Amino acid sequence: MLRIAKILKSNGTDGGVLLGLRDVEIGQIDLEEPVFIEFDGLPVPFFIQSIAPKGTSKAVAHLNDVSSLEDAEEMVGRDVFIEGEWEEEDEEDFTGWTIYDRGHLIGTVTGIEDIPGNPCLYVQPENGEEILIPLHEDFILEADPSSLKLDLELPEGLF
Repeated sequence: MLRIAKILKSNGTDGGVLLGLRDVEIGQIDLEEPVFIEFDGLPVPFFIQSIAPKGTSKAVAHLNDVSSLEDAEEMVGRDVFIEGEWEEEDEEDFTGWTIYDRGHLIGTVTGIEDIPGNPCLYVQPENGEEILIPLHEDFILEADPSSLKLDLELPEGLF
């Protein structure tokens, strides 16, 4: 189950609720599939009857069987889930690739340090200690997955 929102407060007297959306946009929510709200440790399915954006990260929703202010108030503070898993970005694993700097051999990738916004490669030169090289798309001159070769244009003075 994926948490997509939290019910922040009731909205109006007809059972509407204000959702705080999380890592999802309204268009990504399938109105044909139920959402789940946990009661007593069990996920209870609800169908979204209507949903309208309110700003960039909130929405007003009406759920089936929630038709009064009292019903909506009972849901405040609860998380909203959908079935499924988040798809992870298909990130390339460069372990075993040979790294070059403008055609000059540097070494072989032994691992990756996945620093958010700044992934780095651990590279083992033929002679010397393992080094850490930033992997940025602006540095890539050529990538050849069939031969596992990566030619980079690294900034001067990096070594």
